[in-house]
Formats: sequence, C-alpha cells, structure tokens
Amino acid sequence: MSKTVLTVDDSASMRQMVKFTLASAGYLVIEAGNGVEGLSRAREKAVDVVVTDLNMPVMNGLDMIRELRKLPAYKGVPIIFLTTESDAAIKQQARAAGATGWITKPFQQEQIVAVVKKVLGA
Repeated sequence: MSKTVLTVDDSASMRQMVKFTLASAGYLVIEAGNGVEGLSRAREKAVDVVVTDLNMPVMNGLDMIRELRKLPAYKGVPIIFLTTESDAAIKQQARAAGATGWITKPFQQEQIVAVVKKVLGA
C-alpha cells in the first residue's frame, strides 16, 4: 500500500511539481491551496506525511501545523516545511509548532523524495 502525502501550497505550479515528483516515486498525493484547505483534507483522509509552504493566504503553514498537531491522528505525522524562507528564527518557530523537517525552495526532486522517505522510515 502506497503512503499518502498532503502537499499544501498556494502556488499551483509548486503543488504540481511536488505531486509529480512524489507520485513518480510511488506516493499518493493530495493537494491543498492554503492551510484551511490543508486541515480540511487532513480531516477527510489520514495522510502519512505533510509537505507545506509557510507563506499562504487564509492560513499560513505555521498556523496549520499548530492546528494539525492538536488532532490526535496527527501528533506523530511528519510535517516538512517547503519554503523560500531560510531565516533561523522562522525555522525555530516551525520546530516549536511541530515541523519535522525543512526544505528550501527551489528544491531538487531527488531531495524531496529522499526527505519524505527518511521521515517515513523507508
């Protein structure tokens, strides 16, 4: 059974790139355009890992992570930030919110596959 990844990004092209990359590696990918949509998708279907942007309209990635971590089903689910931000203070906020890892955009396709495999223990 393939693992399910939720990718949350307000950029449709970025979501498509993540989806193509991870689907090619055998993952089922669900998409959302902002944190509110991401929470909704996560409640509809349990996922094995979340890949989220930070800066999005409606609800940003940090707030979405905080909300996901309140849900019992998402206490231990790996959450990876995929963002252009590289500031140490923001990374610390992400860790405090419950982020598992961090990938800076632009990313190499092999990099995101390797990180997802690593956090899933594959």
